Amino acid sequence: MNASVFSRRGPLRCPKRLLDPGRRQRGLSLVEVLVAIVVLSFGLLGMVGMQAFSLQATQQARLQGRAASLARELAEMMRGNKVVGTVNDATNNPYLGAFAVGSLSMGSNASYCLNVGNASSGCSSVLEVAKAEMTDWLARVDMELPGARVSVCFDAAPYDASGMPVWSCTAASADQTTAVIKIGWTRASTDNSKTDSSALENASTAPYLIFPVTSGNAASGT
Repeated sequence: MNASVFSRRGPLRCPKRLLDPGRRQRGLSLVEVLVAIVVLSFGLLGMVGMQAFSLQATQQARLQGRAASLARELAEMMRGNKVVGTVNDATNNPYLGAFAVGSLSMGSNASYCLNVGNASSGCSSVLEVAKAEMTDWLARVDMELPGARVSVCFDAAPYDASGMPVWSCTAASADQTTAVIKIGWTRASTDNSKTDSSALENASTAPYLIFPVTSGNAASGT
């Protein structure tokens, strides 16, 4: 039987595939959908991992940049106060010292004569200026760098034989005018196999940044 419908222009024939009751349209099976979801999930997990690594790298770069900025700031303060900053004697140079994690302060040598509240009296000497600058600087280091550790000294060998930075300061000659600023902090380990607390590296082993206070600039006060 030839099925057709009529219109103003004559009969229209329906395609056979529409009239065949045994013919069914095929779609995606449940298994195919599940496979597609699994493949998509693996792709999304990879993207999430890359994003997490990118955020971690950005955070570490920010801390490294901030540490360099703080070290540069301290170096400028030592150069500006050259009467005190070039003295290779921790007793008469408040800029020098080793400051461990949790005790980044000047202790009994702390001074606040540069604060706005003390503007009327101010600092009485360049030594007091050095104490006040170091007091404020250490407080900002402790606030901005997690688990920070600082050492400022006249060091004849800031690196060991293999070229790695060291916390210890090798005694320098009395006329040596080059000081170094060593800073370390808690950072994420570059070893992805480490987990939990071992995934963090603290500053106990070695400093992550060594910034020299060049003798030429310090001597000239520029």
